[in-house]
Amino acid sequence: MRPFGGPGDIISVEREMLTTAADVVVIGAGAAGLFCAAEAGKRGRRVVVLERNTRAGKKIRISGGGRCNFTNLYSSSASFISANPHFCKSALARYTPADFIRLVEKYRIRFHEKKLGQLFCDGSAQQITNMLLEECRRARVTVIYDCAVGGVERDDSFFVRTNRGDFSAASLVIATGGLSIAPLGATDFGYRIARQFGLRVRATRPGLVPLTLGAERSADFKALSGVSVDAVASCHGAEFRENVLVTHRGLSGPAILQVSSYWSPGDEIVLNLVPDEDACEWLASQRGREVTLANLLAQRLPRRFAHAWCELHALPPRPLRQYTDEELSRAARLLREWRLVPSGTEGYAKAEVTLGGVDTDELSSQTMEAKRAPGLYFIGEVVDVTGHLGGHNFQWAWASGFAAGQSA
Repeated sequence: MRPFGGPGDIISVEREMLTTAADVVVIGAGAAGLFCAAEAGKRGRRVVVLERNTRAGKKIRISGGGRCNFTNLYSSSASFISANPHFCKSALARYTPADFIRLVEKYRIRFHEKKLGQLFCDGSAQQITNMLLEECRRARVTVIYDCAVGGVERDDSFFVRTNRGDFSAASLVIATGGLSIAPLGATDFGYRIARQFGLRVRATRPGLVPLTLGAERSADFKALSGVSVDAVASCHGAEFRENVLVTHRGLSGPAILQVSSYWSPGDEIVLNLVPDEDACEWLASQRGREVTLANLLAQRLPRRFAHAWCELHALPPRPLRQYTDEELSRAARLLREWRLVPSGTEGYAKAEVTLGGVDTDELSSQTMEAKRAPGLYFIGEVVDVTGHLGGHNFQWAWASGFAAGQSA
């Protein structure tokens, strides 16, 4: 077996078939994979990263509108969804947002807080990818691009077969992500490897994804399409206040993306369109006015939305003072509890994350190592830990990558 290739080499175009021995093989050069590789390399481990694309960090580059929402100041276990809500606590405590911010500052990457603790690069998301690759270079990590894995075997060590040659290592890290953003080439590779080694995988579904309302309901919402409103969206006790965007297919916007991770087919979502008001008290206080309900709502909501929404609910177009008690009560109830049952989601093609994945009961929360397959690690989105919108999923990539990188 050929000795480990030149330390720090980044191989992207060579076509000779290689057989390489390493200490650690990481499959996937995304956020979690690169970060883990750099951390393992800093410990003196010989690390090879295998990436099937021709460039690293494809998902990083498009994140945050191209500016990468790389962490959240307030990230904690409460920001994540998992069958075991306690699993992520250890990794998050060992590598915090402040730790990653220090790394970003070390590379003099300028950033800003947009809202709600969300940190974005002032410049391009590519700065984060470049930083991770430089960390790998300094740690003498080899990254091999255009490398498709054909299979994984194990005897005394892990043996990875690829179109770029074969690789063996005592430790194998799976950082291949989930099924979200399918146009980027997402696959179920990580789940297949988990099952191959006898690990349970929890059912997956799209998360942080727009919701659809079906052809009939979408036609009803045609007049509202393109309008965004500040609202509270809730589902199964989880609620988020941000913008709700009406689309030609249904609902989107940050508040909807958030609750989509809690939604299942047949569930209803509830929207409060006047979160700063007690709807009943507010309408009662305005009852003596000549203004119509639509024009009154236009003081709080976009005018086109207010008028189309009143028409959608057949609310009388007469002055508010002419409303009956029953009509006023109904209007208030609809404003604070507009109940909708989505028909589905826009699927993995538009989903930002994948819910479910490798069962956390199968992994060590300290190291991310598989309990039943020593030396095998799973990090990032492939694990059943899914963050809320706003930089939390990147923080999980850093934290889980760090945990594995200290052990692999």
